[in-house]
Amino acid sequence: MFQKCEGIVIRTTNYGESNKITTIFSREFGKIGLMARGAKKPNSRLSAITQLFTHGQFLFQKTSGLGTLQQGEMTTTMRNIKEDLIRTSYASYIVELLDKGVEDRKPNPYLFELLLQTLQYIHEGYDNEIVTNIFEMKMLQVIGISPELNQCVHCGEREGRFAFSIRENGFLCHRCFEVDPYLLPISQATAKLLRLFYYFDLNRLGDIHVKEQTKKEIRTVISMYYDEYSGLYLKSRRFLEQMERMKDFLHNPSKD
Repeated sequence: MFQKCEGIVIRTTNYGESNKITTIFSREFGKIGLMARGAKKPNSRLSAITQLFTHGQFLFQKTSGLGTLQQGEMTTTMRNIKEDLIRTSYASYIVELLDKGVEDRKPNPYLFELLLQTLQYIHEGYDNEIVTNIFEMKMLQVIGISPELNQCVHCGEREGRFAFSIRENGFLCHRCFEVDPYLLPISQATAKLLRLFYYFDLNRLGDIHVKEQTKKEIRTVISMYYDEYSGLYLKSRRFLEQMERMKDFLHNPSKD
């Protein structure tokens, strides 16, 4: 039985001398694994379509286990991602987060659109960090984690200064700071952006400029929150953190 889908390659694994196991996140079927026979050969008709981040149409033969990829038609190569180490690093983290965060063959057209739009923004040169943060915040709903971002998690107050509490799972207003001695102090700009990233439509993203200090606060909150609640270990996240530390060092070298 042959089936067709629109999909994005989110993982590839070499299999034998010439084959690849290609994991695709598709609009119609969710995450599926396909055997691409001969795809490692440079002259294979499956070589280009099975490259990481490629967006296209895929024809495959359905079986009880791995399907078999028959052919594909490329829609977007995401070439600008593949040719730039920084963009590749952020995109790799995004697809690994999705891969680890969803089950096989669970269709989610909304998540497919989110992934496609996120990769397109990185391809087009939008701020890698901000686009990634938005994807992370929206993936929380997919994973089944819901921080309280509309009001103080302790007293319900919606006005005032806020900090983020990992332990209490959301915002604490200044009246309730003593509830968690380990809360994360954040600026009001950070609080606003965390809420915005969680709720707003990614398709409406325009030019967005965020101060480096605000970016650091957002990164700290999201990283610690994922570490506490997601149960996911992502190799690509560790690499990104090393890159970010290097960037901080280059921008703020030691005076010694």
